[in-house]
Amino acid sequence: MGLDFPRDPDDALRLSYEYWSTMLDRRTLLAAGGPLAIAAYHAPVRRWLAKPADYPTEQKGGGQVGRADLDDLWLAAEEARRWDSKYGGGNARASSVTDVLQHRAAPLLRGTYTHAIGAGLFTATSELARIAAWAAVDMGHHGLAQQHFIQALRLARSAGDVQAGSYVLATMSLHAYLQGHVSEAIDMAEGAYEQGKHQAAPRVLAFAKLAEARAHGKARDARSAGRALATAEQLLSSIRPGTRDPKELSYLTHARISTDAVEICRDLGDLKSALRWSKQADAMPIGVYTRAVGIRLAVLSSAHIKAGELDEGLSLGERAVGILSRVRSTRAHNYVRQVNDTLQPWSAEGRVSDFVRRNTTALASA
Repeated sequence: MGLDFPRDPDDALRLSYEYWSTMLDRRTLLAAGGPLAIAAYHAPVRRWLAKPADYPTEQKGGGQVGRADLDDLWLAAEEARRWDSKYGGGNARASSVTDVLQHRAAPLLRGTYTHAIGAGLFTATSELARIAAWAAVDMGHHGLAQQHFIQALRLARSAGDVQAGSYVLATMSLHAYLQGHVSEAIDMAEGAYEQGKHQAAPRVLAFAKLAEARAHGKARDARSAGRALATAEQLLSSIRPGTRDPKELSYLTHARISTDAVEICRDLGDLKSALRWSKQADAMPIGVYTRAVGIRLAVLSSAHIKAGELDEGLSLGERAVGILSRVRSTRAHNYVRQVNDTLQPWSAEGRVSDFVRRNTTALASA
């Protein structure tokens, strides 16, 4: 359940309602938390790329849906994003977005609304589904995340909202990248950019290019990664007062791009560039972007260690653990475990074994 991407808009709406209203009990959630099946992304991505937008129609069903209902959903989405960034996808406030989908969004899908309200409802529900998917990715529930992402992409198409679809598909690209499906991640990011190129806001297109750059970095393609990263920065710089700029992507700043660029350069084996990008990323406030700041420090720590700079690597690693021990995120904690792995050549040293032991204890407590 949840992997279908119906061509027919009525079927899509019916299945989306059934998905969010019936499947989200705790036992089902845990059972769906298996590995990513990359092949299950192929048909949804192909169908969205072929036709990214339906024309929303009015519906007569249950209670009347109005702007206040949409505002309520967007407020819930904004709160979930904030808690996810600060405390991780396993935080109760961040993961409660699934309750919003089940008890607040799903009943509205069966309501009465005009085509304009319907379009707004589908877009808001798509964003909630995307947030739920990313929280599942953050906690390592990749099969569940995949289902949520496909629902989010289909709802964006139901809304006739190419921009929302581009954002969802670019986030799906990150999911594929994190699970090692680099070629598919590149295809998704490129597709998100190309379909959104004439309809999406610059910040959405920058996000797609950043996702593409990360995948190219993992593929050790420095030229393509650099080109995509430069385009992302140029797109952000093109934003002027009055430019359409989605609030849900307000976190994507030059400092945020710099944070991801540190990891891209680490993957490319370019410590010098990673350090340069890291200085630009210092502008990110730790109290708001706790997880991202901690991940950047862990990435930089592993880069220094690989370069043989043990003292600096351990210092950065200590800082990363201090930050990420406050975050409920399997994904973030895996970055610290990667630091431990890079320390294997020095495992006989007392300070290294003490460092690894403290890390393990801190993460277990978190």
